[in-house]
Amino acid sequence: MSGLRRHRRMPRAGHSAGFSLIEVMVAVLILGMGLLGFALLQTMSVRFTQSANQRTQATNLAYDMLDQIRVNRLAVGQYVGNYTGSTNGCLPGASVAADSFRTVWECRLGKALGAGATANVALDAGQVTVAITWGDERWNDANGDGTVSAAESNQTFTTVTRL
Repeated sequence: MSGLRRHRRMPRAGHSAGFSLIEVMVAVLILGMGLLGFALLQTMSVRFTQSANQRTQATNLAYDMLDQIRVNRLAVGQYVGNYTGSTNGCLPGASVAADSFRTVWECRLGKALGAGATANVALDAGQVTVAITWGDERWNDANGDGTVSAAESNQTFTTVTRL
């Protein structure tokens, strides 16, 4: 029965039984690269979410303008023109006249999309076009990251409807 005796193998002096320092460093490097990728993914997610929020605000503003025009169809010509977002004089008016609505709407435009936001309302043969343009600084290349050109920092939403 001595032949059936189990022998323990002891590691030789030149062989180690654990991880080497190189293996640990490679694992840390791979983990670090994964975490950096995850951080970039989160940053881009925040950019896209905020840009989508601004696009939603622009959509709501355009439909607000179109609804106001539908209420005052006879005065549609008074709504035509260029609008510039502002944050001054933002008191709501009691009247639904075109001139008082213009001031309130420019205030909403400025508060929602920034003071540099602009809009254009055009009328052509019963067809109304509302185009809103705003600067989305999250996509501006001024920070030098090289991902988006400065021309792409301006966003535009256009809607067309027939009265």
